[in-house]
Amino acid sequence: MNIEVIIPLVIFLIGIFAIGFIASKQMSGEGGFLQQYFLGGRELGGFVLAMTMVATYGSASSFLGGPGTAYTVGFGWILLAMTQVVTGYFVLLILGKKFAILGRKYNAVTMIDFLKARYNSPLVAILSAIAIIVFLFSAMTAQWVGGGRLIESLTGLQYTTALFIFAISVLVYVTIGGFRAVALTDAVQGAIMVVGTLVLLIGVIIAGGGVPAIMQDLLNENPRLVTPYGADGTLTAAYVSSFWILVGVGVVGLPQMAVRAMSYKSSRAMHRALVIGTIVTGFIMLNMHLIGVFARPIMPGIDVGDKVIPLVALEVLPPWLAGIVLAAPMAAIMSTVDSLLLLVSSAIVKDVYLNFIKPEASETTVKRMSFGVTGILGIIVFLLALQPPELLIFLNLFAFGGLEAAFIWPVVLGLYWKYGNKYGAIFSMVTGIAAYIAIHFYNTANGNLLGVHTVTLPVLLSLAAYIIGSLAVKREAYQF
Repeated sequence: MNIEVIIPLVIFLIGIFAIGFIASKQMSGEGGFLQQYFLGGRELGGFVLAMTMVATYGSASSFLGGPGTAYTVGFGWILLAMTQVVTGYFVLLILGKKFAILGRKYNAVTMIDFLKARYNSPLVAILSAIAIIVFLFSAMTAQWVGGGRLIESLTGLQYTTALFIFAISVLVYVTIGGFRAVALTDAVQGAIMVVGTLVLLIGVIIAGGGVPAIMQDLLNENPRLVTPYGADGTLTAAYVSSFWILVGVGVVGLPQMAVRAMSYKSSRAMHRALVIGTIVTGFIMLNMHLIGVFARPIMPGIDVGDKVIPLVALEVLPPWLAGIVLAAPMAAIMSTVDSLLLLVSSAIVKDVYLNFIKPEASETTVKRMSFGVTGILGIIVFLLALQPPELLIFLNLFAFGGLEAAFIWPVVLGLYWKYGNKYGAIFSMVTGIAAYIAIHFYNTANGNLLGVHTVTLPVLLSLAAYIIGSLAVKREAYQF
């Protein structure tokens, strides 16, 4: 075990515990327990809002899988990854003020609250809860596996022990502190991501002898590594352009991102978050993927892409500094996991239990349920992550796309189109999910249909289903 690497990580985890404890002491104020636990009392400022969006979106794929793919594919993957720059911008620009205003009007704590109130349909709420629980449960399990593997590779501990440390760290501060703890730790983790990315990029450039030397090494190995088409020429213009739907515009439909658009305290905070979030996302995505490509001449022959960042950090940085820098991917994984954990918990407690099982439950009962469900979910995910079934890993590959195909039009058109109704929402959700799964299977067996990303056609089909369902079954104007 490399103690110099472990000490900064231990300090980082202790800091996370402290923030969770402090946040739990602040869980009182307007709106009661539910508003505080699941939305932080709608009091997030601009910087915290920006960082919690960046940290929630930046997951293991942004800090491990993405740079690992860039290591293999080259600069073409950086071009593709940079479509993510607009993520926070689109979420706040499209949902923005209207989503927050209607969220307060409906007293909505979750995205399902909003959909249930907007469409006045229990079926819409049930379909939404099922989609969130199934898709995000699988995504969350895979993230926990990533967290365990990262600690394992850095410390030399057994995987089970590493996973246990990761699980306890996340569960304590989420269960105790709720959304406010998640948002505050996301702000800290977002800052760590920025600093860690910059330090590692500088270390890699120095180790490679400077950017011109690295570029020459890449050209000597394979000239395609520095083209937009990838090392094997498979990145077509159609595929790269359509990827923008998955990680750009479509992110508006992700529940864990949308809920943040109703948690800020003022328009000024939203505008500040829009600018800060866009700059920080661009900085992290560009530089982390650059590190992945630049690492190729320094450490050739890495077979497993997820190991590129940990291995290159340990190679080019002093151990103590590598420990600090590698807190960045740990922060990315933890910040995604805590948001998904809270989202699934809110779907069960707020959207199923309170809406359909026991609407008259007291605040004390709700508080116990929220703590208990969050803890139980964490334990179940921990057990699944010990030996994750292939189905969960398989589901994780298309979880985000499935959620986007299901939710983007019921949310966006529900905000801005007065003729949108529950029939359109139901048709859109069912069509989007069914089409996404069917096309995913087709693409797996036969290659990408029409050369575009899997999410493209389901999003278009779900749009058509929403419009047809809303106008054909029962056309009536909604009064906002």
